Amino acid sequence: MVLAHSLFQVLRQRRAAAQIDVLAPAWTLPLLARMPEVHEGIRLPFGHGQLKLGARWRLGRQLRARRYDQAIVLPNSLKSAIVPFAAHAQLRTGFIGELRYGLLNDARPLDQQRLPRTVDRFVALGLERDEVLPPIPNPCLRADAANAIAALERLGHAPPSGPVLGLCPGAEYGPAKRWPAEYFAEVACAKLDQGWEVWLFGSDKDRSVTQDIQARAGGRCLDLGGRTNLADAIDIMSLTKTVVTNDSGLMHVAAALGREVVAIYGSSDPSHTPPMSERASVLYLALGCSPCFKRECPLGHLNCLRRIEPRQVLGAFKQ
Repeated sequence: MVLAHSLFQVLRQRRAAAQIDVLAPAWTLPLLARMPEVHEGIRLPFGHGQLKLGARWRLGRQLRARRYDQAIVLPNSLKSAIVPFAAHAQLRTGFIGELRYGLLNDARPLDQQRLPRTVDRFVALGLERDEVLPPIPNPCLRADAANAIAALERLGHAPPSGPVLGLCPGAEYGPAKRWPAEYFAEVACAKLDQGWEVWLFGSDKDRSVTQDIQARAGGRCLDLGGRTNLADAIDIMSLTKTVVTNDSGLMHVAAALGREVVAIYGSSDPSHTPPMSERASVLYLALGCSPCFKRECPLGHLNCLRRIEPRQVLGAFKQ
């Protein structure tokens, strides 16, 4: 969703009067609320992987009155094309995917060589067929500074008086994308000893790792693991100076907030979904066994991440 903001910006540049509505899972709506080009985020009331053909058809019929000129379908699944078809969107654009002929009337082949990055593919769907990609704007989220302070106050924490390091040790996909907790803790301790604050970001699923880092750091961090919703996490992260992160959704959030980012890649490929920011540094060893795109290291050693040492991460800080 963060990377899709580049598409929304290009659409607005080309069609200044366009009304851009985005049909998306409910948990992503706080991201859309921080993208000024988006008129409305429409809640997609289905869980991940749920087909629910009848419900999708009914939702599309409810949207017919909006008379959309175009629907751009970013996922390549069959189910994602049903709502735009039922909504009678005049032009329904997407890449050729799962048996979508008929549902899409502007189905395009995907040239992975010409469009290597996810963001390239998203933007290309907003252009004319085979049009050369223009310069792609970086995603840029508009944070709510007042809500950031209020959210900290609700957590019993005062606004920061000095530099803040954000750590994002989670990765929803699996352990093969997670830099070791003890390495995160070593980076945390180094910056705490220099007078920085260290804030730990993560969802409920990341609480065990944020608690581990907090314990290793002697309880000196602000542990936000599982204690914020996405809206508050975005706004609080905007107060950080630097963010050290695995390849994760929060990595893209930090980059889109303009924070200095040190992004650590293991089993995934930074050339496919890099952090879109001039202030981002990527640490990636490109071992012979990576990127493997596995959830867990198939060789059992996780060398792609374990061989990236804390001193290398600290050395990547720009200031």
